[in-house]
Amino acid sequence: MHTDTIFYQIFLTFHTLLFELLGQPPENAAGYQFTSVEVKEKAFRFDGIFMPNSEEKPIYFVEVQFQNKPEFYWELITEINIYLNQYKPEQDWQAVALFAKRSLDVEKLTNYQQELVNSGRIKRIYLDEIASGSIGMGLIELIVSKENQSQELVKNLMTRTKTEVSNDSERQGIIELLESVLMSKFSQLSRQEI
Repeated sequence: MHTDTIFYQIFLTFHTLLFELLGQPPENAAGYQFTSVEVKEKAFRFDGIFMPNSEEKPIYFVEVQFQNKPEFYWELITEINIYLNQYKPEQDWQAVALFAKRSLDVEKLTNYQQELVNSGRIKRIYLDEIASGSIGMGLIELIVSKENQSQELVKNLMTRTKTEVSNDSERQGIIELLESVLMSKFSQLSRQEI
């Protein structure tokens, strides 16, 4: 599944979702603009950055991980430091590492990496352990669900979208995002089969 693009679209559509994942009230999303930034040097792109419109709020760097990657934290820390050097933001920062499941997290962290986790500078979230909530959270639940659970989750999401979203263009955008998730999750099926 191509999760980077899907998560980019999910965060773009559901502006409060990161804060919901962090256990913060949705109103904390006020004053943030979601973007994806390419940092020069070694070509890499953050999965997402929540950029605040004031210096009092932190920048959130978001990385989504759906496979084992032993160098994950070193790469994340390097990307953040290169970004900070290039853009020199006034704001503080926090990294949010979204793992599909706990077993994909790096087993043994170095003392430095552990210090960043312990201090809250890097927050780890395991998507298969989150509780259902908003439609955005439901999309994440669908992404990490087993295939045999997908049909029921899709029905639930479609019903909720029809009943909870009154704006036609927003509703259509969510349905298209749901289709993208399904096309990626079931790449062996045609659009008609899905």
